[in-house]
Amino acid sequence: VHLMESGGGLVQAGDSLRLSCAASGNTASVIALHWYRQAPGKKREWVGSITLVNGFTVYPDSVKGRFTISRDTAKNTADLQMNSLKPEDTALYLCKAAASEKSYWGLGTQVIVST
Repeated sequence: VHLMESGGGLVQAGDSLRLSCAASGNTASVIALHWYRQAPGKKREWVGSITLVNGFTVYPDSVKGRFTISRDTAKNTADLQMNSLKPEDTALYLCKAAASEKSYWGLGTQVIVST
């Protein structure tokens, strides 16, 4: 499974941004897609997940109410809609695919939120 994230960029605090994770390859083996982020000098942080079969989503409290994940099973994509962005949301955002036997990571897309 190959993952490619896109949609990152430089935005101002309060703005919205939509990231996309496109999966290719053996996508039939993928059970769920997860979004993570990693800021410089900090641990990688989970920001949400979606199951591909029924679209069930779950988020940590740190982003609940601001971030929303959706999927398009026809396109094999999982989008991360981020609203009311804050400077502390600045990070490299990465997508992870949980497949039946292993997990796969994309290279990430950079998000910078200025004050």
